[in-house]
Amino acid sequence: MAEIRNYTINFGPQHPSAHGVLRLVLELDGETVERADPHIGLLHRATEKLAESKPYNQSIPYMDRLDYVSMMSNEHGYVLALEKLLGIEPPIRAQYIRVAFDEITRILNHLLWLGAHALDIGAMTVFLYAFREREDLMDMYEAVSGARMHAAYYRPGGVYRDLPDSMPKYKPSKWHNEKEVERMNNNRQGSLLDFLEDFTNRFPRYVDEYETLLTDNRIWKQRTVGIGVVSPERAMQLGFTGPMLRGSGVEWDLRKKQPYEVYDQLDFDIPVGVNGDCYDRYLVRMEEFRQSNHIIKQCVEWLRNNPGPVMLDDHKLTPPSRESMKGDMESLIHHFKLFTEGYTLPEGEVYTAVEHPKGEFGIYLVSDGTNKPYRLKIRAPGFAHLSALDEMSRGHMLADVVAIIGTQDIVFGEVDR
Repeated sequence: MAEIRNYTINFGPQHPSAHGVLRLVLELDGETVERADPHIGLLHRATEKLAESKPYNQSIPYMDRLDYVSMMSNEHGYVLALEKLLGIEPPIRAQYIRVAFDEITRILNHLLWLGAHALDIGAMTVFLYAFREREDLMDMYEAVSGARMHAAYYRPGGVYRDLPDSMPKYKPSKWHNEKEVERMNNNRQGSLLDFLEDFTNRFPRYVDEYETLLTDNRIWKQRTVGIGVVSPERAMQLGFTGPMLRGSGVEWDLRKKQPYEVYDQLDFDIPVGVNGDCYDRYLVRMEEFRQSNHIIKQCVEWLRNNPGPVMLDDHKLTPPSRESMKGDMESLIHHFKLFTEGYTLPEGEVYTAVEHPKGEFGIYLVSDGTNKPYRLKIRAPGFAHLSALDEMSRGHMLADVVAIIGTQDIVFGEVDR
């Protein structure tokens, strides 16, 4: 009689459901997973080490490239750390802009998660729907920063510039005639705030569309209910944060528990799951769409009624305007010193955390009083989640590993750093 042995197979790094460069070594008994061993480091770019050789303000664009689907949320954690050590607070208008863009980023992140997770499990349409909305949000990124993804928009002391008064418009081409272009530009006639408000009015209907496709879908439920169950106690022991922790029934959200910027002045709820399985985590993130939309609405209303500065006026930290830089010697010196040498932070150490779309994104910064960090440690939420993959997938089928990777919402930029 033939000896029965466990199979060992490689899942990834070329696998389309491995979300980038995950190499998963799976030990299978038939089709049941006995052990899952994630091998990481294939996207390691030494971000923390590179930051030690750069002035503080030059590391902001590196943050965009960590979790490259939640760009501004990464910047936010880093900028808050600098501001905390410098002891400065950005103008209130800048804080509202940051909160609005944090929530835009949360929607962007969850749209990619929803599209990819559904595609992995076998639902094609949602992916196309999600990318339709991402396009509008990317246009907002581009309107404020000039880049669709890597914005570098948050700066210590505020944001790079105020919200623009006009939106870029589509032009007629051989693919789109005048009439189509007029329809596409219909909501782009006003300012960015008008465009954003129009989006917040449309978005709840889109979320309903996603829910129609998935929430009561028999196949979707068969693939997610009871898969990757984590108890609330175990979720806390494993260091889960964000939707992974809330999906297990723990009401923990840094926006409520340790409010930063203006979150304590806004009205929103924290969705919490019950069973701690993939389906509950899906429901939590779907409700986060609606809550983020509600927060953005409040920010838009406040920003409309309260013009003001979006950057501190201290030119030892923030660059002077281009106009004064070209006409005033002192401004030119400030500008030159700021972009070559940067600024020094007082000696000390600081930890700041933001409620990133994936969980708690923390920055631990040690300053030795120079213009570069002595040490920078990034607490990536995905890292803790990936380490629990073995425990979550044990005893499940091979196909369920894909669902579990999807529900963890892993992006390798931040896992490998």
